[in-house]
Amino acid sequence: QVQLAESGGGLVQAGGSLRLSCAASGTIFSVNTMGWYRQAPGKQRELVASMTNGGTTNYADSAKGRFTISRDNAKNTVYLEMNSLKPEDTAVYYCMYNNRGLSWFWGQGTQVTVSS
Repeated sequence: QVQLAESGGGLVQAGGSLRLSCAASGTIFSVNTMGWYRQAPGKQRELVASMTNGGTTNYADSAKGRFTISRDNAKNTVYLEMNSLKPEDTAVYYCMYNNRGLSWFWGQGTQVTVSS
């Protein structure tokens, strides 16, 4: 089992920045992917960005150029730096961990609200 503890959400004005953090604990495999998904009201959960332990990243088109994912493998922690936030970025952001795509785990979610 893997537990994910998120922090860093909140309310910000359009154009502002936020940084999300997520620390994983439990049975952590050396080969894994961590990342962030989000879900807005009435919409499906969607990928924002992910990063493998080896440093390979994957970004949603909406995140490219504005968001940066990074991780500290020694701390089993992943970060999401979000800049130039827009009202359409408002959603609950969920941390994700998976072990080679076999086992998936989710955080409890953190609310990000961007006001116009």
